[in-house]
Amino acid sequence: MKHFEANFDGLVGPTHNYAGLSFGNVASFSNAESVSNPKAAAKQGLRKAKALADLGMTQGLLAPQERPDVHTLRRIGFSGTDAEVLQKAAQDAPALLQACCSASSMWTANAATVSPSADTRDGKIHFTPANLVDKLHRSIEPSTTGRILQATFADPKFFHHHSHLPEHASFGDEGAANHTRLCAEYGHAGVELFVYGQEATNPSALKPKNFPARQTKEASSAVARLHQLDDESCVFMQQNPDVIDQGVFHNDVIAVGNQNVLFYHEQAFLETDTKFAEIQAKINAEMHFIEVPTHKVSIQDAVASYLFNTQVITLPNGEMAIIAPTNCQENQAVSRYLEELVTLGTPIKQVKYFDVKQSMQNGGGPACLRLRVAMNEIEKAAVNQNTLLDDALFTRLNQWVDKHYRDRLTAKELADPQLLIESRTALDELTQIMHLGSVYQFQR
Repeated sequence: MKHFEANFDGLVGPTHNYAGLSFGNVASFSNAESVSNPKAAAKQGLRKAKALADLGMTQGLLAPQERPDVHTLRRIGFSGTDAEVLQKAAQDAPALLQACCSASSMWTANAATVSPSADTRDGKIHFTPANLVDKLHRSIEPSTTGRILQATFADPKFFHHHSHLPEHASFGDEGAANHTRLCAEYGHAGVELFVYGQEATNPSALKPKNFPARQTKEASSAVARLHQLDDESCVFMQQNPDVIDQGVFHNDVIAVGNQNVLFYHEQAFLETDTKFAEIQAKINAEMHFIEVPTHKVSIQDAVASYLFNTQVITLPNGEMAIIAPTNCQENQAVSRYLEELVTLGTPIKQVKYFDVKQSMQNGGGPACLRLRVAMNEIEKAAVNQNTLLDDALFTRLNQWVDKHYRDRLTAKELADPQLLIESRTALDELTQIMHLGSVYQFQR
């Protein structure tokens, strides 16, 4: 039976804006208060997803969340009509309003951790939504994320859905951005690499000094238990605290893997040699550990270009390709390195560039926009087929974006009651296009 890795990209929501909410994310902070273009952002994401579908990849889409999140604003004490709630929040707590308007669910690498059926003891694909407790604007996502995932992967014969972990700092979970599955073939049992920033319950453990370590070892271990993974299927590795303090807020900003390839920066991890030996001992394949040395690409250049927030994919012909943002092409050191990489005899044979600058300016590259789900043809047939991208859905979603999205949005406009109406109208139509049922709270 054919096995493959599907990508489920996040649709950019109508309130895509630059509020600079993510402390520790250099791009997000540096572009705070800039004017965004939600329409361009959504179309850039759709073009990238369609290009991968045209390459022969299985490509799905995950719906955005309702924003502004009036329900959260009501939970924290704002009352009245929806328009009054927005007005009061803008006046009394503008930072809270901005958090409740973030379109950050577009970065579905943080949506959940996924373990394929080849790895789990019950032979099902497991999903655990990330609790994202480190950032207010993201911590309000998990419940809706769970409903969207269940509407997308609905058949309990094939898919096992878990609730997100307890909402406590000890279980800070950032989803697949800190998780990489390595394997010989997608249908073979693999090694799931969980990368964490700190061991929260160990006061003497190493952790960064300036920026938060969002992923804890405790969360990674809990997800592995929930997903029914054996010890031989897991490796737990700590991210280098020094690179977190340089703006590497997730592991997928400094490393990316696919099948038997791990592409990483020299400074990415602690105990690199020991943990790589453990991976090699546990995996039934010859691993390719591709190290990018600091003297060729600095941490600053890696973060600015998002060299490691690229997607490494296996094309239908068996070759691997890197899906990179055009920012990599525009960075001299990174562009020069990628030109060299494809000549080194590794499985990575080509680089394809895509413009996702609307996402990049908020701190998310191509890999942030996708959730990877390894599956087989039977499991694919059990997926909500209205979420899988083809020519017809691509055309319809572009028309949907043209109809409902603004081409200019500032932080001050987030309190506009009309924006809430526009967003709800758009999402109501999207649930019909993608057959999502009642995933949003405003639906009756």
